Amino acid sequence: MNTHILRHSLRRNQNNVMQHMTQLEHIKLLLHRDIARQRAISQRQGVTNDQNASGKLPLRSGADYGIGEYFVTFKVGTLAQRFVLIADTGSDLTWMKCRYKCQGAMCNQTSSGRRNFRPDWSSSFRTIPCSSRMCKIELANLLSCSLPFSIVSLYSDGSEALGLFANETVTIRLTNGRTERLNNVLVGCTKSSHGTFETSDGVIGLGYSNYSFTHKAVEKFGGKFSYCLVDHLSQKNVSSYLVFGNNKQAAVTPPDKMQYTELVLGKINSFYAVNIRGISIGGTMLQIPSQVWNVNGQGGVILDSGTSLTFLTQPAYQPVMSALEHSLSNFSKSKLDIEPMDYCFNSTGFNKSMVPKLEFHFADGATFEAPAKSTVLDAAEGVKCLGFVSATASWPGTSIIGNIMQQNHIWEFDLINKRLGFARSSCT
Repeated sequence: MNTHILRHSLRRNQNNVMQHMTQLEHIKLLLHRDIARQRAISQRQGVTNDQNASGKLPLRSGADYGIGEYFVTFKVGTLAQRFVLIADTGSDLTWMKCRYKCQGAMCNQTSSGRRNFRPDWSSSFRTIPCSSRMCKIELANLLSCSLPFSIVSLYSDGSEALGLFANETVTIRLTNGRTERLNNVLVGCTKSSHGTFETSDGVIGLGYSNYSFTHKAVEKFGGKFSYCLVDHLSQKNVSSYLVFGNNKQAAVTPPDKMQYTELVLGKINSFYAVNIRGISIGGTMLQIPSQVWNVNGQGGVILDSGTSLTFLTQPAYQPVMSALEHSLSNFSKSKLDIEPMDYCFNSTGFNKSMVPKLEFHFADGATFEAPAKSTVLDAAEGVKCLGFVSATASWPGTSIIGNIMQQNHIWEFDLINKRLGFARSSCT
């Protein structure tokens, strides 16, 4: 899978639906989107340039819009037009909703979303036709051309988008307060969309690909990028950051310090994979077959900012759930149906100190301790659920560390040295 999963990220309610949405409705929405995204993931198994300043984009939770992803402010075109795009490490390409002059069948289409990019207002917009080598060969697995200068991208959940590919200029703010222009950034400009792609400004593609925005940005600012995710239920006025280049302002929570582990690139398509050795709960290593973690085989683990929950393949899911359920056995199970979450309980008298320490152990010795609030989630008033979902009905498959598990941590993706850094942080 390349950009085929980005449509699962594109959910924005223009009327601040979170004000009218219960916690139960919110968690069910996340589950529905995550399941489709995980299925798509399971189906697909540079020179640094030192800079005095790094590129920095404000990063916010989408909770106020009723979705589980994180957003960045993005300026594109000449003169620059401002958009709010979903930050997605699982997507190759950057997409925006557009409104442009009619071209044949495109005249009958209308675009949705709060904002639309206007290519005719930008002097730097350059379309990439279907007849080009890029569309015919390099991007052939991502799209199908149906009209001159237009594309139809179909996604595994039935969503689709009709529009153009183009090279465009992106303006990014630097950590020193100045701005920098990145030229010839590949973008998708959608005229219309259906399915889960309908109600958003678009996506900024952060995947490991020659066509992603990450590739362009790290080429300019140095071979790394990092982000810090605030609590997933934070309001939109609470921001963290997405940084390209050295993150000198990263605030690590004492007594933590940055840990580093190998970042596995190019093994599971454009995803960022890691080598996991095992999972322990309450200090006891669980009995999980080693092939579950083998990124060179039929297993492996990825970090995905566009998936909310954490998905484990069955051989890992069952022992994790059994150990956590045992620690919560004093609480009665809830009768609420929150499929596919298997274990929800009535939380009267619950305290997060009751959650045993859960740790992901990396093959090279680093250890990530999961936050208790990422292990046990609020699902409804008086009801909590274990925040893990079974990745597939059967083995094999890819496990996913989602953005809720990643919250309140700095994550640094060093693409030159192929290492992942992480540490606890308030993200402010």
